[in-house]
Amino acid sequence: MILASGSPRRQQLLREVGLNFEVVLRPVAEAIPPGKSPSEVATHLAWHKSEAYLDLISEHIVLTSDTIVSLEGQLLEKPQDRNDALRMLRLLSGNVNQVISGVCIRHQEKQVLFHASTLVTFKTLAEWEIEHYVDHFKPYDKAGAYGIQEWIGMIGIEKIEGDYYNVVGMPIGMVWAALKENFAVEIPKYLS
Repeated sequence: MILASGSPRRQQLLREVGLNFEVVLRPVAEAIPPGKSPSEVATHLAWHKSEAYLDLISEHIVLTSDTIVSLEGQLLEKPQDRNDALRMLRLLSGNVNQVISGVCIRHQEKQVLFHASTLVTFKTLAEWEIEHYVDHFKPYDKAGAYGIQEWIGMIGIEKIEGDYYNVVGMPIGMVWAALKENFAVEIPKYLS
């Protein structure tokens, strides 16, 4: 199995369900297509990434994923710097955001494309809490500038509606179900 992602969180989730995989990274431009809903953007990006691995799908299952954060229709991508991360967390404070992960699984002629959506409600955060989180956890590799599994999730998240693991980085239960339903013959080869 090939995981086309450098995300340590996605790698950890796959390891925790007992799948053996190899990380293969290839440069892919992540341009957001205009005029699409957040769920369409997430699934498009996951599919687009998979196109860079077509030479591998004859021998391997290839898994690509992309996670986005949407606040009232505005996409919050990975922050560019400290000020951008602070800005995003100020927007999220006291509000509900939607975390959407698009997933594409390909092997030979078969392709499975789906998304998961989770609503995350933030408590109202004090400015010093926002600054502390950004300065100590440096969430620059995370859409929306936060990781629910980190300090900010422990102190700043009021509730979630949906799949927790989707917010961490990938809806691992849905990935497992998609593998089982569509690639059942292949799965035992990838179990540790």
